[in-house]
Amino acid sequence: MLKVPIFEPVCECGSKRGEAMIGLFKVKEKQREQAQNATRGGASVKKQSAGELRLHKDISELNLPSSCTISFPNGKDDLMNFEVSIKPDDGYYHNGTFVFTFQVSPVYPHEAPKVKCKTKVYHPNIDLEGNVCLNILREDWKPVLNINTVIYGLFHLFTEPNSEDPLNHEAAQVLRDNPKLFETNVRRAMTGGYVGQTFFPRCI
Repeated sequence: MLKVPIFEPVCECGSKRGEAMIGLFKVKEKQREQAQNATRGGASVKKQSAGELRLHKDISELNLPSSCTISFPNGKDDLMNFEVSIKPDDGYYHNGTFVFTFQVSPVYPHEAPKVKCKTKVYHPNIDLEGNVCLNILREDWKPVLNINTVIYGLFHLFTEPNSEDPLNHEAAQVLRDNPKLFETNVRRAMTGGYVGQTFFPRCI
């Protein structure tokens, strides 16, 4: 095995080491002064995480269809938690309003946002607890994707629900076997009523 020799740096002059230490003290003192200035008057400056910086960029570049809106229930100071409302203008779910919560990790975009549906919906890819089956929120997530991509993916779930990858297996089976009954169940759920033993609040 080839061993690479490691050479220790040699200080040729003790005075240089002393000068370096003095310089280091000056730098630390300057940093201390800057920190004090930043917090003067009781206002602290919060350093944004890389995830917050990227999310801010994503939100500033959103290009959503008119049927989708974004809101910040906790105010603009909390970008990492927000809501998206989707009102499909076509398909089984047209004219319904469906609200999704987004919780974004500080390590975003290296981790997909956590998304849940607040609106109880009869849907093959969304269960009754609001969990969402969308590939880009799971195994197909990549850091090059963004919030805009996720919202379009959610929108696509309402225009083309997928019975082949279900969370609500009963709804998926009805969609596969009897699309007309599926449409009836969706309208009943959206107008506020029971589908089987499950009650759905009105969302239309």
